Amino acid sequence: MKKGHFSQVSPQVFDEGGIKGVEKRVLIGSREGAPNFVMRLFTMKPGGHTDYHSHPWEHEVFVVEGEITVVGPDGKEETLTEGSFVFVEPNEKHQFKNNSNKTAKFICVIPKSGGE
Repeated sequence: MKKGHFSQVSPQVFDEGGIKGVEKRVLIGSREGAPNFVMRLFTMKPGGHTDYHSHPWEHEVFVVEGEITVVGPDGKEETLTEGSFVFVEPNEKHQFKNNSNKTAKFICVIPKSGGE
């Protein structure tokens, strides 16, 4: 068994191209020897967003703090609040946004094949 605290994991900062105001921490992945999945914690500043994209792996997302807006394949936006979750299917276009004035945090789990 391996354990830790998110504050001990250095964030990777994304703030260019189609991504703005996003930090990613890989909480569980290859470093811990995880054979199947990668657990990541994203912190998104107010006004922050990922790019609108798709890829061949799924996402399981859980909102830890604040609220995020999920843009689906049809461009429809839905706001998820703390405690909410969403499943993004493989090859489904999606984007995450923070339209609020507070920082948002969410856990995103993907298969190891999706990278870290």
